[in-house]
Amino acid sequence: MTEEMAGHGRLIERLSRDLTQQGAGSVKVIETHISSVILAGDRAYKIKKPLSLGFLDFSSLEKRRFYCGEEVRLNRRLAPGIYIDVVAITGSVERPVLGGSGEVVDYCVRMHRFDQAGLLSSCTDRLTEGVVDTIARRIALFHGKAAAADVSSGFGTRERLGQPMWDNFSHIRKLIEDQDCLRRIDRLERWTRQQYQKHTELFAKRRREGFVRECHGDLHLGNITLIDNEPVIFDGIEFNPDLRWIDTMSELAFLLMDLDEKGYPELGARTLNSYLEITGDFQGLALLRFYQVYRAMVRAKVAAIRAGQLDESGEKENVLKEFSTYLVLAQSYTQTVRPTLVLTHGVSGSGKSTVSSRVVCCFSAVWLRSDVERKRLAGLGADEKSGSLPGQNIYTATFSAATYNRLLSLATLLVDSGYTVIVDATFLCRSQRQPFYDLARHRDCVFIILDFQLPESELRTRVARRMALGGDASEAGLDVLCDQLKKQTPLEDDEIPHVIVVDASCDCWIEKMQTLIAENSDCPG
Repeated sequence: MTEEMAGHGRLIERLSRDLTQQGAGSVKVIETHISSVILAGDRAYKIKKPLSLGFLDFSSLEKRRFYCGEEVRLNRRLAPGIYIDVVAITGSVERPVLGGSGEVVDYCVRMHRFDQAGLLSSCTDRLTEGVVDTIARRIALFHGKAAAADVSSGFGTRERLGQPMWDNFSHIRKLIEDQDCLRRIDRLERWTRQQYQKHTELFAKRRREGFVRECHGDLHLGNITLIDNEPVIFDGIEFNPDLRWIDTMSELAFLLMDLDEKGYPELGARTLNSYLEITGDFQGLALLRFYQVYRAMVRAKVAAIRAGQLDESGEKENVLKEFSTYLVLAQSYTQTVRPTLVLTHGVSGSGKSTVSSRVVCCFSAVWLRSDVERKRLAGLGADEKSGSLPGQNIYTATFSAATYNRLLSLATLLVDSGYTVIVDATFLCRSQRQPFYDLARHRDCVFIILDFQLPESELRTRVARRMALGGDASEAGLDVLCDQLKKQTPLEDDEIPHVIVVDASCDCWIEKMQTLIAENSDCPG
């Protein structure tokens, strides 16, 4: 232990003792590899360790002051209720004073203390659809406001993007001896390098278009806590700009990977679609699996490092199992499957969006909603009202055609990236469905039409109820429903082999979808 680290240890010990004597209640110290956190009463004090580790440098007092300030600045963006300020520690190591006058011996970040039991990494039973919807919305809005990297900054360049990935693989190889694991790592690195080369232009395009932003940098369930049942994202990276000035899709990939690892892929799919509904960043999905592999390999490396620090024991065995889990997860993101393209068919109020949300969770699908994309074309958010009457403004035949063209363009982008896609629109005319059928045929997708049929009385009841409640992207009222019922045409004979009739009273359509996909799942080539 260096003299500086020994002094840090004494400082933490004296501060903890003094806070206890001052009546701060229960005082507890949490140690991480780069900081010490003193929990005292309703406050938390985070003191950075005097270390220089290559990827961070807290070796001098001035640097620790700077990074304390950065930690507060950056984390107030997402957790203003936790981060209070930077406090000088004055006096001496043996007799430190928080916020006193005189010579400064160190600095700390002062925070509001919260219950550690609220961390989503340790209370995954509290992960609900409502919680992940809120998280996705906050991330999307945060990314929209975060500063974009200047093209001259060097952040997000292909070289800076690739080096941490190659370092990961190199580091893991030095720590692992199992030959089967090493072969899997070789395959993962080959896949990563292939994707890295394949997407060269897309990396540059997204950098030019402002998708490299000053993000959180460490977005996983361990850095999200529930406070008064509301998710709060905290502890973003302050110590290394390269780790937070990243593509927004790389940031989201970390959280989605973590949800997969914890056994919640359906919530991951919901999180992704909630994020996409707000951001419209469908382009970024071409890179999502690439970034998920990277994030899984970062976690695998951490597990390998921890395993190397342990003696042969049950704990080491568990850590090695964790390493293997991340390796298998990373491999799963590289698997190629035959894409599935699903269309809905039915008038307003027939349950298309309700069932589409189930498809998202059951089949890890990407959800394209005509109501949302129509409004996006008009520069409106999903929940904003257009003020358009039926047949006017964004509901003219011309605008509707543009909406279907956008849906087709997005569906093409997504199936080309290997995703299952559900396109949620009325599709009442063959002319609207045909281009999507042609896409499925040309891209060799499994093609499914979910057909929604309900009595007119039930449709009227549902539409009236939805309009009364509000809060939905659809603006179709009873007049629109009546017009749709008059104009709809039945599905044609050559479409019937692709049709699954949805019965709202049961989930048998899910099993039928699973069977149809399984029977046609062989990936060509």
